[in-house]
Amino acid sequence: MFDVGDKAVYPGHGVGVIEAIESKTISGKEQLYYILSIVDNGMTIMIPTGNIDVVGLREVIPPLEIPRVFQILKERHVPLDNQTWNRRYREYMFKINTGSIFSIAEVLRDLQVLKMEKDLSFGERKILDTAVNLLVKELAVARDVKESEVLMEIEKIFET
Repeated sequence: MFDVGDKAVYPGHGVGVIEAIESKTISGKEQLYYILSIVDNGMTIMIPTGNIDVVGLREVIPPLEIPRVFQILKERHVPLDNQTWNRRYREYMFKINTGSIFSIAEVLRDLQVLKMEKDLSFGERKILDTAVNLLVKELAVARDVKESEVLMEIEKIFET
């Protein structure tokens, strides 16, 4: 599915580049692995080529689907979640770890809307930063623009 040099998104870590495809023997079993280097921090992840669906490795969002992300961010009629912050935290982390850019956009939107109503907990602020970071990096790669440009566009959506 991927070739060396392709960009791919690994759930929870963001955009990476396939640096190599290597055959390795682990526990007596030989398999092909994608060697993915995460753009943000240089972390290297080995992913069995046969397990990409299980781990959620996917292509960067196609440019035609980007407007849907911004539509999600612009929605304001979302029900405020009255659960405890730690329950919301778990739900937000689950959504981020799915790797879906649309779920990440929902987390960002929901936390921004909640932030307008009350102070976010430390954990919620951390998740907000993670969601912004993951979204900005992928959209910048998908559109081939600077991250600062995407960040300004997102910030403008949430100006009050």
